[in-house]
Amino acid sequence: MIKIPVESLSIDALKGLIETFVLREGTDYGHRDISLEEKTRAVRRALQTGEAIIVYDPETATTNIVTTP
Repeated sequence: MIKIPVESLSIDALKGLIETFVLREGTDYGHRDISLEEKTRAVRRALQTGEAIIVYDPETATTNIVTTP
């Protein structure tokens, strides 16, 4: 896995990656309904604070957002 700096992505690419992440089936935000906008803001905040990072897997040629340990 290769860590991708958030700053290296265009605004549109980052937005698309975050939206794909929050729309992915199985993403759990608890028992209350949260809007796409709220989920997107939460992921963007996690990326800014280092609670999550963007990684690229060269074997599968996929990019993903993962939480940091």
